[in-house]
Amino acid sequence: MSYCREEGKDRIIFVTKEDHETPSNAELIADDPDDPYEEQGLILPNGEINWNCPCLGGMASGPCGAQFKEAFSCFHYSKEEVKGSECIDNFRNMQECMQRYPELYPQEEDNESSPQGESGTTAPSAAPAEDSSSATNSDSTPAPSTSESAPSSDSSLTSPTDGQTVS
Repeated sequence: MSYCREEGKDRIIFVTKEDHETPSNAELIADDPDDPYEEQGLILPNGEINWNCPCLGGMASGPCGAQFKEAFSCFHYSKEEVKGSECIDNFRNMQECMQRYPELYPQEEDNESSPQGESGTTAPSAAPAEDSSSATNSDSTPAPSTSESAPSSDSSLTSPTDGQTVS
């Protein structure tokens, strides 16, 4: 015989072996595709953008949320041959807004340079080396391998892919 007992805020239910052997008669409710609280992904079944999708990472809210929504909507609903080509001004406005809030929207260059600076290593700069001397430039240019250089007189030449292994 099963029974229930309450201890403070907890409810303890004791059941018998026979209770567990009896099939459940609980009815499951089918998922409602129109449920606004159900996660639907980025694009809702009706084709609209789900601004609450966690995949947007909060971009639709915050100080540049309106600019993000305008740019993303323009791109999503674009009918141009080059999709989104008419949205350049919207994306420019969004970018300008994001640049006003660097603590909320860090630039990619900032993210890439931070770990190098913190680790104390001296990695080569990603900036173009226009003022570099030829010695510095030759150090950053890899020497051509035998498969990329002009063919030699060796009769056992193979194509570059034949000698390479897939990693």
